[in-house]
Amino acid sequence: MWIQTELTLKPRQRGFHLITDEVENALSQLGKVTTGLLHVFIQHTSASLTLNENADPTVREDFERFFNQNVPDGSHLFRHTQEGPDDMPAHIKASLLGSSVSIPVCNGRLKMGTWQGIYLGEHRDDGGARRLILTLQGDCSD
Repeated sequence: MWIQTELTLKPRQRGFHLITDEVENALSQLGKVTTGLLHVFIQHTSASLTLNENADPTVREDFERFFNQNVPDGSHLFRHTQEGPDDMPAHIKASLLGSSVSIPVCNGRLKMGTWQGIYLGEHRDDGGARRLILTLQGDCSD
């Protein structure tokens, strides 16, 4: 079985946001997959996806602080500034973290570690809604 669907995430403020529940809820057939793989791809160059610790919100705050310190808005290094001082840093952050994650599926569930969750990295002040393409493949139970 192959299923592909688009998920549009509501606009979020800059930072790292857990989206695991939204991804799972967008896949009505997930519960039928006995063995498979979910690929999640973001169709934007100024936001990213990553897997990381899903319990302590200070992890998300530390991520944001680290990336803002190491790739600061308005740096004199950047020439691409027409779309604002946060645009080029957002592209770099998105490239560092990546535009997709792949997660094993087992017995109708995402097979992540106990403390893992899917993060949206929103790297712009006004990034707007974000589109994800969810591709689920696998063997199904009847």
